[in-house]
Amino acid sequence: MPNQTEAPPVEIPHALVRGDLLALYRYIRLTRTLEERLVNLHRQNKVVGGLFRSLGQEGESVASAFALRRRTDGTGDMLSPLIRNLGSMLVMGAEPVEVLRQYMAKGDSPARGKELNIHFTDYQRGFVGQISPLGDMVPVMTGVTLTFRQRGEERVGMVYLGEGATSTGAFHEGINFAAVQRCPLVVIVESNGYAYSTPTAKQSAVKAFVDKAPGYGVAGEQVDGNDVLAVYGAARRAVDRAREGGGVTLIEVITFRRLGHAQHDNQSYQSVEEIERWASTNDPLDRYVATLLGNGWASEADLAGLDTQVERELDDAIAVADASPLPQDEDTLLDVYADGPVPLPWTRHTLPDPARA
Repeated sequence: MPNQTEAPPVEIPHALVRGDLLALYRYIRLTRTLEERLVNLHRQNKVVGGLFRSLGQEGESVASAFALRRRTDGTGDMLSPLIRNLGSMLVMGAEPVEVLRQYMAKGDSPARGKELNIHFTDYQRGFVGQISPLGDMVPVMTGVTLTFRQRGEERVGMVYLGEGATSTGAFHEGINFAAVQRCPLVVIVESNGYAYSTPTAKQSAVKAFVDKAPGYGVAGEQVDGNDVLAVYGAARRAVDRAREGGGVTLIEVITFRRLGHAQHDNQSYQSVEEIERWASTNDPLDRYVATLLGNGWASEADLAGLDTQVERELDDAIAVADASPLPQDEDTLLDVYADGPVPLPWTRHTLPDPARA
C-alpha cells in the first residue's frame, strides 16, 4: 500500500503570517460585537444621538487599514474614516472604551461630550476624525499627505467615502489636486448600494466607480469588499505604490449596507430579499471564517478563544464607560474662548520624532 502523505499547507497570501490572520479576525469580531453592544445601550437610552452600524462592511474597513504602517508616536501612516469605518479606527489603535464614551457623550470622552460616535482625532495613533459634509475629508487628507511628500516622509494617507460622495465637488477637487501633486494617498470608495436612501443607479451613470480613476490620471482597482484577504491585497498594493512615490490610488470596494443609514432608518426603500441575500451568502465574517478553517490557518478553538477575549474586553469597557461622569457645566467653555481654560490636548501628550517618520 503506498505511503499516505499529508497535503502541503496552503500558503498564506500577501506576505501575511498566521498571527496577522488571527489579528484580522479579532478586529472584525471586535467591530461587530462592539456595535451590537452599542445597539443594546441605544435601546437603554444610554447612547446620545444617532447610532451608525457597519454590518456587512466590517471586513473591508479592517482589512484596508491593516495595510497601513501603524505607530503610536505620530510618525506612522494616517487615515480618515467615514461613519461606517469603526473597524479602521480600532485597527489604528482606538480603544473600545473611547468609542463607548463618545457614543454616550461622557465627560471623559475624547471630545468631552462635544462630539459623538467616531468623530474624534488622535494624531499620535494616526486617525483624523471625520467631518459630516460628505467628500470633504478627501481634500483634507490631500493636504495631510502633501505635507508628507514635502517633508520627505515615507508616510501614506488613506481616506474613505461612500459612492454617493464621489458626486460632490469636494471629492473632485481633492482627488484632482492629489493626483497632480502625486500625493501618497489611497482613496477608498465604499460602493455599498445606497447613498442614504438613493440607489447607486439613480445617483451616478457610471457602471463602476473605479472607472473614474483614469479621468484623474490615477491608479484604480476594484475589489470584492467582502473578501477580507482580497481587500487587504488591494490596499497593500496601493499603500506600497504610494510609499514608493507612485501617487494616488482609487480603490472601489464592492460591498453592501445591510442596515439603514442609522439606527432610526427603517430601510423601507430596500427589499427584504436583497438584504437577506447578502446576509446569507456574502457576510464578510462568515466568509473569512470559512477561509481560515478551510485552509487550516486557524482552528475553531482559536476563533472561540478570540471571541471570548472580545466579550471580556467589551464587558470591562462598558462597565468603565457606564460609570464615567457626564460633562460638567464648565466643560462647555473649554476650547471655546481664547482667554478661557485650555486643557492639554489629548492628541498631543508627547511630541513626535520626525526623524522616525
